[in-house]
Amino acid sequence: MPSIDAARRRVRLSDAHVSVLGLLVEEGQIPDELAHSRAELQEAGILDGDDKIVADLYPLVATLMEPHVIARVEVTGPGGVTQSGAVVGDDFIFTHENWPGEAESEYVPAEPETLVWALARMVDLHRDFTDGIDYDEVIPSTMGAFDGVVACMEAGQFEEPEAVAAAVGAPVRLAEVLSQLNCMWRMTMAWKGAESQQTLSNGLAVSSLAVWDCGIEGYWLRELPAEPVTEGQVDESSELRVRRTSAKELWHLITDLIPDGAQIASTRQA
Repeated sequence: MPSIDAARRRVRLSDAHVSVLGLLVEEGQIPDELAHSRAELQEAGILDGDDKIVADLYPLVATLMEPHVIARVEVTGPGGVTQSGAVVGDDFIFTHENWPGEAESEYVPAEPETLVWALARMVDLHRDFTDGIDYDEVIPSTMGAFDGVVACMEAGQFEEPEAVAAAVGAPVRLAEVLSQLNCMWRMTMAWKGAESQQTLSNGLAVSSLAVWDCGIEGYWLRELPAEPVTEGQVDESSELRVRRTSAKELWHLITDLIPDGAQIASTRQA
C-alpha cells in the first residue's frame, strides 16, 4: 500500500502508483490495469475524490515528470534484485529505495551535497578493514567461466574453490573471490547529453559502473565487460576482468558518475 509521511516529506509508491500520478498530471486516461493502484492512492489520501494530488507531492511529481538526471542502482543479493536510485530536477532531488520482495519504494527529498552519500548508502558502501591488500590485483577470465562458478553456487554445490574452478574451467582466484560474494551492484546515471557523450539509442548520455561486494575479499570493480552493457552485447566468450578496489576509490567513482553542472546546463539549453 502507498503511504505518505508529511512530517518527513517522504512517501511510499510503487511503479504503478507513479504511472497513475503521471497520467493524472498529463490529464490522461487511467487504464483498467491501473484502476487498483488509483484506488490505493485515494485510500492513502494521496488523491482526493476528484483525483487531485495532495499538495505535498507536487515537488516529487514535478521532478519525476521532468528529470534532468536519473540514477539507477540495481543490487543483486540473496534476497533477489532491488531497484533504487535518484531523480534530479530543476529545483528538487529525490532518492528512492526499494526493499526486497516489496513493490513500493520510499521516496525522500535530498540536498545536492548529500547525493553521493545517499547513493553510497544504497549499495552499503563501507570501510574495508583490510590492511596490506594489493588493490591492483586483477583477475582475467571469461563470462562463461563466471556463469559456471555462479551456477555452482546457486545449486548449492560450492565446495572448495579449487574443485569448483576445475569443474567449470575458471581461475581458482575467481572461485575464491566469488565464494565470499555478498552482492553485486550496478550504478548508472542517465541524462540528456551532448553528441560527444556516450549515448543510448534513446539519446541519453550514460555513465555506469559494476561492482562485486565480496566480504572479506573486499570490493572488485568489473572493468570488462565495460559498463554500460547493452542487451545482446555479452556472451559466454566475452572477456571478464575484475580489479580489486577500495571503498575510497569507489566513493570517488560514484562521485565521477554524476554529470557536472556544465553538462546538465547544456541539456537545459538544448
